[in-house]
Amino acid sequence: MTRSSTLARRTALKAGLAAGALGAPALASAQGNFNWKMTSAYPKGSPFYMDGPGSATDLAKRIREMSGGRLNIQVFGAGELIPAFEGFDAVRAGTVEMNHANAYFWTGKTFAAQYFTAVPFGMNFQGMNGWFYDGGGIDLWNEVYAPFGMVAMPCGNTGVQMTGWFKKEIKTVADLKGLKMRIPGLAGRVYANLGVDVKVLPGGEIFPALERGVIDAAEFVGPFQDRRLGLQKAAKFYYTTGWHEPATVSELLINKAAWGRLPKELQSIVENAAAACNVIGEGWCQKANSDAMEDLVKNQGVIARPLPDAVIAALRAETNKVLAEAVAKDPMTKKVHDSYMAFKAKYDRWSEVSEEAYQLKVRG
Repeated sequence: MTRSSTLARRTALKAGLAAGALGAPALASAQGNFNWKMTSAYPKGSPFYMDGPGSATDLAKRIREMSGGRLNIQVFGAGELIPAFEGFDAVRAGTVEMNHANAYFWTGKTFAAQYFTAVPFGMNFQGMNGWFYDGGGIDLWNEVYAPFGMVAMPCGNTGVQMTGWFKKEIKTVADLKGLKMRIPGLAGRVYANLGVDVKVLPGGEIFPALERGVIDAAEFVGPFQDRRLGLQKAAKFYYTTGWHEPATVSELLINKAAWGRLPKELQSIVENAAAACNVIGEGWCQKANSDAMEDLVKNQGVIARPLPDAVIAALRAETNKVLAEAVAKDPMTKKVHDSYMAFKAKYDRWSEVSEEAYQLKVRG
């Protein structure tokens, strides 16, 4: 071997070693694939929650495509892997890495979770997003879940929901007493204090319960979802106002240890995919609900009307009592409450001269 060929070989070898050293992290990163499981509180095939824009399936697809297949998430509907309302415990135990549901289902674990789904008489979609992304809301969410070994973020929103379906007309607060109603979350506590017999049922069980008279009233989501369940066939009074859920957030719940094992770039992909579904899902709801509401009223004999002012006033007063009691009992709930309400006060002042002014004076 000549001296020149030896030098050329050594040079090539050094270059190859250097390239290998530089390329090693990229190679390891490319080979670092993750296969996760995500459960849902909603049945397979449920629009918005399990199928379609902004759904759990859509979220998993976006994450897979954005990560180039490095993070693959298998999605399970309610009852396929675990019962509907056991996602919190499954994620906490590490049985699954993710759960797609709503934080207010976990009120038995921590009352503060309510604030990350919807607060009666609280903020709308725009206000909630302002609090989450720029007002410290997501940081507080993760602080609440830290003792349970989990992290969370918004991944969808229905916008304002309907008060619900009632077999009989509601004229006064007295009409609520003894009523058997499917209603989850903080609103359920408020109704209970006014004499309602509150039931928490998965979506798939609402129609048969309402049809058979097991319950007298039910709240689910909005016109599109409710029509799909056939609730208009079991009750004709459809009350509006959305006092209980002015913007209902979908929660992506993640096991903290599993989250910590993801490379930073995959964490960013999950966060961005969830934020995309948050906006895209809410947009889908606006279109779907406007079409469905028109059909329910025009073609299916549904009587849609707002709750009487006196009933709304009683619900508001009771909401304030429930929140005050919760804040007095738990420092973490107080911390979240104070942050939420401080942001709401600022947002309300801005909304009054922006969104509300437009609705009242300009839209026509």
